[in-house]
Amino acid sequence: MTSVSAPTEGLGGSGSPDSPVRLEAHYEPVLSRWLWLVKWLLAIPHYIVLLLLGIAFFFVTVVAFFAILFTTRYPRALFDFNVGVLRWGWRVSYYSYGTLGTDRYPPFTLADVPDYPARLEIAYPEQPLSRGLVLVKWWLLAIPQYILVSMLAGGSQLSGSGGLAAALTFFAGVALLFTGRYPRGMYDLNIGVHRWAARVAAYAFLMTDTYPPFRLDQGEAEH
Repeated sequence: MTSVSAPTEGLGGSGSPDSPVRLEAHYEPVLSRWLWLVKWLLAIPHYIVLLLLGIAFFFVTVVAFFAILFTTRYPRALFDFNVGVLRWGWRVSYYSYGTLGTDRYPPFTLADVPDYPARLEIAYPEQPLSRGLVLVKWWLLAIPQYILVSMLAGGSQLSGSGGLAAALTFFAGVALLFTGRYPRGMYDLNIGVHRWAARVAAYAFLMTDTYPPFRLDQGEAEH
């Protein structure tokens, strides 16, 4: 097994100019041939924690909904918590069966870990959020995105995936089993799928008024 540390720079300066969401990863071409077969077992502690965090995430989002409706602001502490939950989910997904992109075990933290090979940041909305949009964006305006994300990533951003991402991960696992290498094309496409899902999650969970672009930005980082 070969482990490659992610660079500590890059997240703050990247991201599409029309999106406050920055999802990045660090490509490790050589991984364990066998570890991915048991990651479902190794990740169980994370799945349990993410289940509890997901419940808290739901209630925090409900509170944020009313806060935005009455004040046009997403309380910063609640925002940071929800970003942390999404960030944790992305790291676990990247390690396990969302991507299989690393053999490095995910840390148990809501905080950003600069040297971990999967990172997520969502810019806090400094401008007031729309009271009108908060009523309709999470169920009506996001419907086209939900349909696409359900096909691309199975609709899950917290800890798992389905759809195209699941197929890519499966074939990447087969490639690792026989070659010990992660095909770069599969990797770039998989990261693009998760990047799209993360943008939709941020919009649907009221963290931004910026509508997610219908665009698959592939690769480790956006340019």
